[in-house]
Amino acid sequence: MKKSNINAICSDLETWPKPQCLQRPAMHRIGWRDAGCRQGEPWLLVHGGPGGACQPSMLAAFDLQRQRVIALDQRGSGASRPKGGIRGSHVMALVQDMEALRRHLGLERWSLLAGSWGTVLALLYAHHYPQHVQRLVLRGSFGASSKEIGALLRPASALGKALPALRKINWPVQSAQAVPQALAKLGQVFQSATPNARSLGIVRGWNLLELRDALRGIQRSLIHADGKLAMAMRRERAQLKRQQRRAASVLKAPGATVRDAQLWQKYRLQAHYLGQRRHLQRVKLDAAVKAIAQQRIAVDWVHGRFDAICPPDNSKRWFEMGMSAGGLMRLHQPHCGHLGSEAEMLLSLRYCVHLLLKNQ
Repeated sequence: MKKSNINAICSDLETWPKPQCLQRPAMHRIGWRDAGCRQGEPWLLVHGGPGGACQPSMLAAFDLQRQRVIALDQRGSGASRPKGGIRGSHVMALVQDMEALRRHLGLERWSLLAGSWGTVLALLYAHHYPQHVQRLVLRGSFGASSKEIGALLRPASALGKALPALRKINWPVQSAQAVPQALAKLGQVFQSATPNARSLGIVRGWNLLELRDALRGIQRSLIHADGKLAMAMRRERAQLKRQQRRAASVLKAPGATVRDAQLWQKYRLQAHYLGQRRHLQRVKLDAAVKAIAQQRIAVDWVHGRFDAICPPDNSKRWFEMGMSAGGLMRLHQPHCGHLGSEAEMLLSLRYCVHLLLKNQ
């Protein structure tokens, strides 16, 4: 697909469907949307986070005239209820929710497009339910290592530059602090069922850290871009910088806004699931990759070369592991950062998602 078509892709999306609801244990109601062609090739969209949600822009990777996209919001996220709810929530519960939705829809097999944290769930799902997986497209794979999590939480980036704004809110994670202690401190902040003055500062600071790393990936990738692709990347960078300035300006603002409530729900879930990282040990994810390879499930690993949130070596290592186990693996390394909306990443995702259509 030509790079010049990228804007047309994003503007040609159908109306974002209203969410539907699936009742699950522990009083959870899972929100999901059904987009595209009902008779088309079925896909499950697995968002990142934890605590994120599916967005209309995520449909840009698909051909909605020929593909059906099921966009599921994980427990406590997006259209799912209760918002920010962590009761009965663990990693395998999220995987079981995915399988329950497949049965509810009466689909025999579907493919999965997953990003970031969502790649963990996609790997575990394909490991436990390989007979129901056509193929996987995994963007910016999250490895769940202590080093990776620590880099996301510490005030100083990999370049050694700390965010001065975090001093204003007494950010609880120190640069030399061990990851278990850091996660325990953050978990304490979110013990209450509603946000308070202390947690408001924390969620605003956490948002700043995420924006910092997303922006760094785009800035690094701009060095290698030119033409219309570079223009699209500059617009993305400008948008992130505006978000960063706004986030810094309200860091200590009194009172909670609607945006604060959304961030609190997101980071409450993030602290909860990252605190369960013992269930996501590398050995478990490695075992899932090997099992998927042995089941001959095709996997496209798509990872931005300048990803500052999830290390590109995650996908490269799992690609090589899968190939050694005899798997059907492809590795794509676009010149971009972490975000699925970045122009070159979106081009790569569309190429991978449309591979099956081209072979029909």
